[in-house]
Amino acid sequence: MKKPQLKKPKTKLGRSILGWALVIGGIFGFLPILGFWMIPLGIVILSADSPYLRRWRRKAEVWIGKKWKRNNRSNDN
Repeated sequence: MKKPQLKKPKTKLGRSILGWALVIGGIFGFLPILGFWMIPLGIVILSADSPYLRRWRRKAEVWIGKKWKRNNRSNDN
């Protein structure tokens, strides 16, 4: 069965608008519907075009992966 996928905007301008909209909307996370979950999602979308954010995202992915692996190893015992 094919996994559903969300399409991201193909243009840099479209990704920038969507990414910044999510980050700004996330700042108002205390309001209904908007949430703080929007900030990391916006940063991930913006990281497609920014070398600095891409490095930051990659470091976060490695850190989370190490923590995940360590937790799974301790749960197996």
